[in-house]
Amino acid sequence: MNATSFVEPTVVGGGLAVAFELLAAGRVVKCTVSRESLQHYFWLQPDADDARVLKIFNDGRRRIVAVAERKARRLAAASVHLEAADFQP
Repeated sequence: MNATSFVEPTVVGGGLAVAFELLAAGRVVKCTVSRESLQHYFWLQPDADDARVLKIFNDGRRRIVAVAERKARRLAAASVHLEAADFQP
């Protein structure tokens, strides 16, 4: 079963991350992806406002959700935080 994001993402932590949820292996996983990750791997500008952060997240959603799903399955975790290192090849 593929991960499915079903809650709208929100900017959290004073703009330092985007929070979202996905359904993986039949369970809800709470996820965050760091702003640093979005800057390094999705071309987010350092001075971007929340609306731009969410646009960049949505543009990269498929890849972000796939990485989050793999990490959640590997850790068998109910929540995961994605850092830039999680996107390295």
